[in-house]
Amino acid sequence: MQQPSPVVLSPDLRTLAAFVARHPRLAVLTGAGISTASGIPDYRDERGDWKRSPPMQHQRFMTSHAARQRYWARALVGFRALSEARPNEAHRALARLEAMDLVAGVITQNVDGLHQAAGSRRVIDLHGRADQVRCMSCGARRMRHALHAELERGNPHWATTGARVGPDGDADLERDFSGFRVPSCDRCGDGIWKPDVVFFGDSVPKATVAAAHRLLDASDALLVVGSSLMVYSGFRFARAASRAGKPIACLNLGRTRADDLYALKVEAPADALVALCEALEVGVSRGVSRRRA
Repeated sequence: MQQPSPVVLSPDLRTLAAFVARHPRLAVLTGAGISTASGIPDYRDERGDWKRSPPMQHQRFMTSHAARQRYWARALVGFRALSEARPNEAHRALARLEAMDLVAGVITQNVDGLHQAAGSRRVIDLHGRADQVRCMSCGARRMRHALHAELERGNPHWATTGARVGPDGDADLERDFSGFRVPSCDRCGDGIWKPDVVFFGDSVPKATVAAAHRLLDASDALLVVGSSLMVYSGFRFARAASRAGKPIACLNLGRTRADDLYALKVEAPADALVALCEALEVGVSRGVSRRRA
């Protein structure tokens, strides 16, 4: 049987490949950097600073009708980047590593659903899913595209082009939003429709946090991909891994909040996972060939 050709890796990626091979029950924590190649902008620059105005705050959304008008008007433009996005090669590489039994599961801070679309089976959506909305009064849920269709019908003259798309379904659209019509929940009559995601200032559901900790507890190491970890909801898992004595590796461009916790950090974009996965696949294939011989 012909042996697979070796994959040439940089020294840093060779070290990371060895890290993954040594820790086959790997938990992976991902952030916005893994989805930028799918056309979804990220929040922060390489220093960890905001690239644009901070996103919607939970309390403001819940208490201000004007804030909700502004949010949903901008979402008619910005959400297209999420709804039309497709998994990129980095998402697929993680799914392949899971299929090779090298990744135990993914904890993602993203709300785009691209890990599942790429084939990852064990995914914990830490901040929820942007493709659904929930009534904050009665708990009713509906698909977001249905609400957007209702918003478009209720605002037929609303211009939704020419704005720069932002992360998580937002857009840089500034105009008078006071005439924008936002429907209430049609089940309870006056409930507020909100994306089924964790806004800034809100808390991750306890059940979700517990599921992520169970995954981390069952893993022997943590790999952070494409995240600055500036938000505590993700940083907590790096801190928990460190306290448990589990080694942490990071694949990210720029500074992160957990830089002093890593056993290994590789300064590279998330698509470096593709070459990493290919190298590990070759290693697994050679191991199988040797056992058969």
